[in-house]
Amino acid sequence: MNTIQKIKYLGVAFVVSLFSFSCIDELPLVENLPNPDVAFTYSVIDNTYQIDYYVGATVQFVSKSAAQGTCSWDFGDGTTAAGTTVTHKYAVAGTYAVKLTVEGSGSLTQTILISDIRPIMKLNPIEGGLCEVLSTYVSFNVELPNPEALTEEYTWTFPAGTLNESGAAKESFIGKDPGRIKFSNVGSQTVRLKVKLGERLLEESNLNVQVAYNSAVPTLYFAVKTGNIMALKLVGTAPAGMQINPFDLGVKSGQHPLNILFNDTSLYVLDCGKQFTYVNDVDENLGDGRITVVSKSGSKVETMLTNTTQAFGDPFYGYIEGTKLFFADRNTGITTINLNERNRSLIFTGYSTTHYRPDFPYYVQNTTLGYYGQGISFGAINAGFGKINGVWYWCKTFSGNGIFRFTDADILPAPITGNGVLPASGVALDGMSPKSFVWDTKNQVLYFSIYDTGYEGIYRCTLAQLNNIKSRTDLAPFKLTLANGKTVTPITEVGKGEGSAGEFIGICQLALDENDGSVYFGLRSADATVKSGLMRYNPASGKIEYVIQGVEVYGVAVNKAKAKLF
Repeated sequence: MNTIQKIKYLGVAFVVSLFSFSCIDELPLVENLPNPDVAFTYSVIDNTYQIDYYVGATVQFVSKSAAQGTCSWDFGDGTTAAGTTVTHKYAVAGTYAVKLTVEGSGSLTQTILISDIRPIMKLNPIEGGLCEVLSTYVSFNVELPNPEALTEEYTWTFPAGTLNESGAAKESFIGKDPGRIKFSNVGSQTVRLKVKLGERLLEESNLNVQVAYNSAVPTLYFAVKTGNIMALKLVGTAPAGMQINPFDLGVKSGQHPLNILFNDTSLYVLDCGKQFTYVNDVDENLGDGRITVVSKSGSKVETMLTNTTQAFGDPFYGYIEGTKLFFADRNTGITTINLNERNRSLIFTGYSTTHYRPDFPYYVQNTTLGYYGQGISFGAINAGFGKINGVWYWCKTFSGNGIFRFTDADILPAPITGNGVLPASGVALDGMSPKSFVWDTKNQVLYFSIYDTGYEGIYRCTLAQLNNIKSRTDLAPFKLTLANGKTVTPITEVGKGEGSAGEFIGICQLALDENDGSVYFGLRSADATVKSGLMRYNPASGKIEYVIQGVEVYGVAVNKAKAKLF
């Protein structure tokens, strides 16, 4: 072997040796590697609850490994065992990594979820399917996983007004079976159950019983801030001693559900998402608004439309006519969608007038009305809208303030830059900031909200009177008040509520009960002497009154069809 060959040979040998010694600490031991020869199964082997893995249940672990060797188990809670078949009980709920190691062959780790024990409360079937206030008795069934046969102590708590079969008040009971009860109040009645198992108090269980009114009346729906969609029976004057509480549909309201609309048997929730005020959405990806369809009982929830592109495309306000839902975005225009559409996406493809939203082109835009450049400016902020006697009424609250009226014939086929023909219907409340309105066809009166500083509140007038309001001072005769003379003043001060100029959330929507002419709305109050809440204008008294104090409400809607429940 010549010198050059020796050098090459030694170099290769050195590299191999260096690689071997430098990597030896990085190689895992054989017994720590997952191995197809190592396998195990587990199951609950108690006489009851063999499907569920509860605290205290006896879990059997069985090695199914093809490899031979001593089996060592680590149950993930600090305890271990040895053997082909072992059992273990977990004392605390949680997720545990169970590891089986077969000596000389490797290991396998699987995850097991241990649930805490909770009583399973169920309402027994109700004859006729409807729990009616003061007349329907209900009973309960409780199932309690108790794999260790520990002592059980049950404590029930019932809402105020609960009665036993003798007609006596029954607001608490100790024992597993409280017997039959009935309720004196309408709405979601929450039954609570605490169980002590052995020496341990379990997490409390709750069950809502939906208690119907005893005659058919309309239903009001309202969206609670950071809460759920609620339903309230519009009883008027309840019998003495009976409370009319709301039903909790168990459906989240969303982030900013400014409008909710009821049609047929469904509720349409327009949620403009987190970002509803101005933002420089340069990447056009801050949109997160959606339209959700909720059955009148809350038992079914479907997504109609989702926006995941630009924030200003989110759905803000809506109106239903025939088979179509019309919805307005923040500041550009109004779009339509068929009521039977589901799981659609709002896709933006740029600012071209012909390809802006190919699947959902605008029905009307700021730029497709003769008002553009002659009252409406670019980016005029949208608010409530709808039709009265075949004429569109479109509220604007910034960069063109007032109610801009037009007919379908006034909508231009293509956008303009100005100098268009003004619609003959004209502008109402010119220069003012109307946020929402509702038209009472039966009584031929219009209700609308204004949030201009010093003139904030709810107003009521005829269409002829509306046309004669030329300045804010002309509003005074039509302003509605509470019985104490106070007015409803929505928050319009930056930092004290939600929104900014042109976009304040104080009174989002007005809803009419056509049966008696009442008008409902949620107030976010700026007056410390007038609390926020769900309110109504009562035409019988001519005054605004509270329905529920202290609740913060966005959209409201009325199902005028009368029913005992929904």
